[in-house]
Amino acid sequence: MPSATAPAPITPEPRTASGDDAALRASLAAVRAEVAKAVVGQDSAVTCLLIALLCRGHVLLEGVPGVAKTLLVRTLSASLSLDTARVQFTPDLMPGDITGSLVYDARTAEFSFREGPVFTNLLLADEINRTPPKTQSSLLEAMEERQVSVDGTPRPLPDPFLVIATQNPVEYEGTYPLPEAQLDRFLLKVVLPLPEREQEFEILRRHATGFSPRDLAGAGVRPVADAATLEAARDHVARVQVAPEILTYIVDLCRATRSSPSLSLGVSPRGATALLATSRAWAWLAGRDYVTPDDVKALVTATLRHRVQVRPEAELEGVTAESVLATVLASVPVPR
Repeated sequence: MPSATAPAPITPEPRTASGDDAALRASLAAVRAEVAKAVVGQDSAVTCLLIALLCRGHVLLEGVPGVAKTLLVRTLSASLSLDTARVQFTPDLMPGDITGSLVYDARTAEFSFREGPVFTNLLLADEINRTPPKTQSSLLEAMEERQVSVDGTPRPLPDPFLVIATQNPVEYEGTYPLPEAQLDRFLLKVVLPLPEREQEFEILRRHATGFSPRDLAGAGVRPVADAATLEAARDHVARVQVAPEILTYIVDLCRATRSSPSLSLGVSPRGATALLATSRAWAWLAGRDYVTPDDVKALVTATLRHRVQVRPEAELEGVTAESVLATVLASVPVPR
């Protein structure tokens, strides 16, 4: 049964895999193993980040401070041999601080473009809801078009490019809620839970024996895959078959959210295509070249929870986006 916060870690089924498929899946499984050397108890979040990389999507991470959000991104970057940059979003952050800006060179009497931190593979947008909408919107073009336009000139971003934004669920003072248009551009929203008792013990044990979050090499983290691995895996994901019955199931699920009395905003067609993409990536990671209804069910919560808006009166009664999606899953007939 999939977790309420993120899909559970999966075990590949090589019996249905071609040789290339099996090798690529083994490489991505090795990435999860490398991340586990530094991060304890967040296997589901790692799986979601890999799905986002396979789908060229972006991820919104939500969790209280101290659940290893930053360490997770840094370790994933190291295990995939990708560049990463971190931006701390604050109320005084300007769009140019992210995208870059034109700088005047007195020696040549010309303006030259100085790249901002967005020109990387994995961009960690830390506490994205602490900056005003104007600065938040500077990421929209980068997330959707994978380019940055400064002074009318479009500049392509590296490939792969993934925005991993974090937000704190308990602090609302001095925050700016993300607009629906920006939320809809995140492929997945992953809620990072507090560790279980045994996991927290393991975290303390590692620190007691010399583990340092700032020394990933000392923890034994090494590159086990790269951008070429991800590109090859994407080609295989694109060949995963989706039956018309599965497409109908996805459409019916998304349309059911639009008629839910508890929601003021249902899932858009972009959300439906996102659910299709994540289901295909999940199926491929599981070792199959076709999508099943269970693949769709496993990704519904992580893919759609941030694309719906609960009515205020329903919220007062304790209704959440997750509970509405659970009701929708239970009410829409599953194809046989």
